[in-house]
Amino acid sequence: MHPPGSPHPPPHIPDRPLAVPRAAVVGSPVAHSLSPVIHRAAYAALGLSAWSYDAIECDANRLCDLLAGGDFAGLSVTMPLKRVALDAADVVCDRARAVGAANTLVRRDDGWHADNTDIDGVLGALRDGGVVDATGAVILGAGGTARAALAALRELGEPEPTVLVREPGRAGELRAAAERLGMRPRVLRGMDRTELFRAPVVICALPAGAADRLADAAWWTGNGTLLDVVYTPWPTPLAESTARAGRHVVGGREVLLHQAIGQVRKMTGRSAPIDAMRAALPQA
Repeated sequence: MHPPGSPHPPPHIPDRPLAVPRAAVVGSPVAHSLSPVIHRAAYAALGLSAWSYDAIECDANRLCDLLAGGDFAGLSVTMPLKRVALDAADVVCDRARAVGAANTLVRRDDGWHADNTDIDGVLGALRDGGVVDATGAVILGAGGTARAALAALRELGEPEPTVLVREPGRAGELRAAAERLGMRPRVLRGMDRTELFRAPVVICALPAGAADRLADAAWWTGNGTLLDVVYTPWPTPLAESTARAGRHVVGGREVLLHQAIGQVRKMTGRSAPIDAMRAALPQA
């Protein structure tokens, strides 16, 4: 395991993990996490009766202890540990390095491998929501999820999205990620700009409650899709008002599902049973 800030070897993530049938979601808080529900459903559908998946309240020091202990095949990493996970890994894939965060750690013979399947989560949720062209997309927020959204939009052919933030001076990590991704976003101050109302695709990458005041805004002038990455509580006021206005809404549980698909494959070496994982998610 590399200490934070040390160089990493070239990225390579083989398909087979070490045969330790145990995984967990780590971060703080994790009591609300639906990751155990999804991963346990996958194990049951795959017949992996020996596998377990826990939720572990964890700070940076404890994460390093868990990585050193060798008791896990993989870890799903949530806030506030995604940067710590990136720095602690032995091998980092290109996309995780580009966005500056890792939500997935998988143990291999040569150490811990870091990836960012949040990108898959956003991309899969948008595609399931019918988005095939993200031209003109707007992202709300500049945190780790917003950086994953940048990478997803690049895959959908939009290298120059608009990013609306409360304080542009705090968007340094997002700007750096965009440069590494070869993207040129417009970063603008304010969450109620006309760019938002014109956008065909809006990705709200803000934490729960942060976008509630936008629920009363006059939304898009035409058809559009909102992806709100929050999954609890759901629906959010923003999602409700957008749906009432006749726009298409995709929720954070779709993001959670699609990011978990890659995690299950990487941790178990088996194809993820998507239908079983989706069915396990609470619908309200």
